[in-house]
Amino acid sequence: MSTTPATRLAPTGAPLHWLTDALEYAGDYFQRSVLFADIMRRRGNQYLDHLRHGQPPVLTFSYDILLDGREIDPPTNFYLARIRDRRTPSPSRPSDGKEKRHPLIPAASPKASTRPMIIIDPRAGHGPGIGGAKRDSEIGMALDQGYPVYVILFKTRPLAGQTLDHVQLAMARFVETVRDRHPQAGNPAIIGNCQAGWAAALLGAVRPDITGPIVMNGAPLSYWAGVKGKHPMRYKGGLTGGVWQAALWGDLGNGMFDGAHLVAGFEDLNPANTLWNKHYHLWANVDTEADRYLEFERWWNGYYLLTAEEIHFIVDQLFVGNRAQRGQLVMNDQRVDLKAMKGPIVVFASHGDNITPPQQALNWIPAEWGSVDEIRRRQQTIVYMVHGTIGHLGIFVSAGVSRKEHREIIASIDLIDYLSPGLYEMVISDDDDGRRQVRFEAREMADILAMDDDDDDQIAFGTAEALSNYNDRVYRRLVRPWVKAAVNEATAETLRQLHPMRTSRYGFSDLNPWMAPVVHLADEVKKQRRSVSPDNPFLAVEKIISDSLSKSLDFFRDCRDRAIESWFYAIFDHPWMQAIANDETNDGAAETPECLAGGLAEVDHGGFADAVVRIMVALTHADSGTRRRSLAAYDGLAGRDVRLKDVQGSTLSEMIKKQSGIMKSAPEAALSALPCLLPSRADRQKAMAIATALMVREPDADAQVIRMRDAIAAVMGI
Repeated sequence: MSTTPATRLAPTGAPLHWLTDALEYAGDYFQRSVLFADIMRRRGNQYLDHLRHGQPPVLTFSYDILLDGREIDPPTNFYLARIRDRRTPSPSRPSDGKEKRHPLIPAASPKASTRPMIIIDPRAGHGPGIGGAKRDSEIGMALDQGYPVYVILFKTRPLAGQTLDHVQLAMARFVETVRDRHPQAGNPAIIGNCQAGWAAALLGAVRPDITGPIVMNGAPLSYWAGVKGKHPMRYKGGLTGGVWQAALWGDLGNGMFDGAHLVAGFEDLNPANTLWNKHYHLWANVDTEADRYLEFERWWNGYYLLTAEEIHFIVDQLFVGNRAQRGQLVMNDQRVDLKAMKGPIVVFASHGDNITPPQQALNWIPAEWGSVDEIRRRQQTIVYMVHGTIGHLGIFVSAGVSRKEHREIIASIDLIDYLSPGLYEMVISDDDDGRRQVRFEAREMADILAMDDDDDDQIAFGTAEALSNYNDRVYRRLVRPWVKAAVNEATAETLRQLHPMRTSRYGFSDLNPWMAPVVHLADEVKKQRRSVSPDNPFLAVEKIISDSLSKSLDFFRDCRDRAIESWFYAIFDHPWMQAIANDETNDGAAETPECLAGGLAEVDHGGFADAVVRIMVALTHADSGTRRRSLAAYDGLAGRDVRLKDVQGSTLSEMIKKQSGIMKSAPEAALSALPCLLPSRADRQKAMAIATALMVREPDADAQVIRMRDAIAAVMGI
C-alpha cells in the first residue's frame, strides 16, 4: 500500500530511496515538459488552421445556412442557420457546416406547433458556436426535447460602416424568417448568451411583435451595478477615461476594433488562472487533458472584429452610459423601453461570475419596473435563477450546467407563459428518488436588491460618464484626424498580428523553427512514457510550490482590484469632479399607465372556459410556490370539453393572464363570482371536476391546494 505524500516527505533514513524518487520525478518532469511543449505547438497550428478556414463556428452540429446577412438591406456579417439534426462531426471536420458526419440518434421531427428556438452566441471578441460546441450544450438540450433549433452566426470581419442599428434590423429579419417557417408555433424563443443576451433584450423591447420568450444567460443590462470589493471590472472604463480609448483602438485598426483586446481584458481579471493555473493543470495532467484543452482553445483563440462604430456604441451607450437601464437608449430612431417586452423573460446568472455578476444581470428589473405590482400591471412574467458558483463561461459552456439548468429552462420555456404575471425565482431540486423537481417561487424586488450593497456608487458612475463624454469630444476633435492620417490597412493588420494574444499562439506553432525538435521528442516520449508515482515526495513539493504561486497571484489580483476601486471612488466621488460633471437628467417621457387586464369590472363576466381557468389559476398559486408540473396541466385542458377546444396556445396564455389579474385584484370576489359564470349546477360540477383532475394529484397534493379546492367547492355549493 502506497504512503501519502505527507508521509513520504518525512525523513526515511534511506538516501538511496530519496535518490530513486528524485530520478523518477526528474524523468517524469522532463517527459511532461516535452508533451506540454508539443501541446502548445499543436495549439499554435490549430490557431493557424482555424484562420486558414476563415474561423468558422465551433459548432458540433451540422447546419444549413438559410439567410445571409450580406444579401439583405442593410447588409451585415451575420447569417441565420438551421441546426440539421443531432449528428456529431468527424474529428477532421471541414468547417462549412455541410461536411460528412458520424451519425448518432437522429433528432425527433418537431410538430408543426412546436415553438422554434433561436440561440445566439456572444460577439464579444470570440466567434460563434460555443452554445453548441459540445453534445451536452444548449443546442443539444433543445434538440433532445424536440424543438426546431436555429442559430444566428457571424463572420470574422464585419462590413465597413456596420452599426448595431444594422445588426438589430438583421436580427429582426432573421426572427421573422424563423417565425414564418413555423406559422402555427407562435413567436420564436430566443436564448442569448452574454452580449447576445442584452442584444436579444433590446430586440424584444423594439420588436415585441415577433419575439417570444427571451432567455438571457450571463447578460448584463445594469452596467453600473455590483458589490464593492468584489466586481472591479465595472471601474475600468472610468479609470481609463471612458470611451475615447475604444475609439482610439478602432481608429488604429483602420475602422475595425480587434476582439483580442476584449479577450485580453477578460484574461486580466484572473491573472492566477491566465498565467499559471490553467497551464499548470495541463502540464500536471498532460496525458489526459490535451483534447479538452485544445477543444476549448479553438474557440478561445478565435479573435473576431467589430467596427469602430459598434464598439463605440457599446462602450459609450451601454457600459459607460448605462442608458439601456435609464431608458435613454435609442436604436433605429426608436427609444428602447425594456418594459415593452411582451414575452416571458428568463434571466440566468451566477454568484461565481466576475464578468457579469448577478447585480448586473438582475438590477435592471427593479430599476425598470419599480415593483412587482407594476410587472403584474403590465402583464409581464419574469423568472430568474442564480447559480451559486459557476463562472461566466460556465453559464453557457459547462456540460454540467447544460444537463441541469439549461435542460430545465428549455423544458419550462412554454410553461412559463402559463404563470400568473409577476416575478419568480426558478428553483431546481432533486427528490430522494432522484427525480428532478422544478418550482417557481414568487419573489419581490427586495429579493433582487438584497444581492447589492447600496446605490451610493451611482453618483460616481454618473461623474465618470460625464468625463468620458468630455474626453471623447476632445479626442475626436484634436487627436482623431492625426491618427487616421497615419493609419492604413497595412499598419492596422500589423498591429493586430503583433497583439500578444496572437503572438503567444503562432509563436509556438510550426512557423517557429525552434519547435521542430519538439515533434520528434514528443513521439519518443509517448513511446517511453512513464508517469511519476502519486506518492512521490517531489510531486508533493511541486504541488505546494504551485499552490504558493497561485495564491501569490491571487494576492496581487486582490491588491490591484482594491486599488482600482479606491482610486475610482477617490476621483469620481470627489466634490470637485462632481461639480465638473454634467448633472443633466433625463427622466424620459411620461408614461400612460396601462389598465390591468381583468379588473373588478370583469370579475363576474365570462363563461365556462373562463371559470375553469380561474379555478385552475387559484389552485396553481394556492401554495408557496408553483410546480412546473402544475403549469404543464394546462396543456390538457383543451381536450376535456367541447367548450374548451380553442383554449390553447396564445388564447390560453392570455386567458390565464386575465384570470390571474382578477384573482390578484380581488381574490374573494373572484371566487364568489364563480356561480355567476356557471349558473348551471351541472356546469359547476363539471368545471370543478376538470380543474381538480388536472391540478390536484393526491396523495402528494399540497395541503394549501386541498384547502383551496374545498373552499371553491363550498362557494359553488357542490
